[in-house]
Amino acid sequence: MEDTGYMARVSFIMDRLMHKIGLHGKSFIPLLMGFGCNVPAIMATRTLENRKDRIMTMLIAPFMSCSARLPVYVLIISAFFPKNQGLVLFAIYIIGIVIAILVALFLKKTVFSKQDVPFVMELPPYRIPTLKNTSLHMWHKGSQYLQKMGSFILLASIIIWGLSYYPRNVNYSIDYEKQIGVINSTTSLHDTIKQSKVSELELMKASEHQEKSYIGRLGKFVEPTIQPLGFDWKIGISIITGLAAKEIVVGSMGILYHADLEADENSGSLIEKLQQQEHTSGELKGQKVFTPLVAFGFMLFILIYFPCVAVIAAIKKESNWKWATFTMIYTTAIAWIVAFLTYQVGSLLI
Repeated sequence: MEDTGYMARVSFIMDRLMHKIGLHGKSFIPLLMGFGCNVPAIMATRTLENRKDRIMTMLIAPFMSCSARLPVYVLIISAFFPKNQGLVLFAIYIIGIVIAILVALFLKKTVFSKQDVPFVMELPPYRIPTLKNTSLHMWHKGSQYLQKMGSFILLASIIIWGLSYYPRNVNYSIDYEKQIGVINSTTSLHDTIKQSKVSELELMKASEHQEKSYIGRLGKFVEPTIQPLGFDWKIGISIITGLAAKEIVVGSMGILYHADLEADENSGSLIEKLQQQEHTSGELKGQKVFTPLVAFGFMLFILIYFPCVAVIAAIKKESNWKWATFTMIYTTAIAWIVAFLTYQVGSLLI
């Protein structure tokens, strides 16, 4: 599409609309790319000549719901919105776009209020793209992505893994290994039943280890700040693991809710566990953790909060640490406010 010369015309067509929220017509392409992945969307902002346009586009690009968030949406919508799945998913995407527009308007009137520039753009002639040029572009941009972002994703994944893996010496509530040994030595049980019971115990052990690991302690540490949103410490852990990559959230929930060590968004057992989960302490003890209201607020939080570390690294590469840090803070603050209003106002209305 880029080689044909059509993308420049798309930018020209969209300029009048984008200009109303303080952006350049060229900003439309990076934002559109954000629905696939926010990282190349941030990298694509370098086509914008004006620094103000680049920064503003970077700041709102994370609100475009990337494909990594989709497994979380599919899981939660399947569990709590079975009758309106398409409508709810569409609403999440639209809310992200609306928030991006509101943030852009706010930045236009505050931080970037005096930095408007006229629209000047050269429209290249239409061309037929060649396989050679397309392959070169693909190779160059693909290798660039891996070189710049691969190290950050790897580092963040190692940190998250370390927090969830250590400490190894955990005082379990029961002796899981002993119970597994007893089951394996019981000759009266069928092999299928044995395997089922052993798998259940291994899952319970992994869940308890997750709770008592460093990341579990972090989840309980942040619990007071997310309780007003209707979240518990397990949701807190899922949110923390999502800092590395949003798709990790589903796997973390599979372990925490005793569903499956390899759970995905289509896991029936995980959906069932989420529906059955209850608060074990506090004022809400005995009540369901996930209600449709909490589930919707959780999806909004996943949509808005701290983009993955690869996105932060991309913003830092394309601008500086100041804007990268600002993105981490302000997106998480907006996510908390939106989820808070969703839960608290929704609770009053229901």
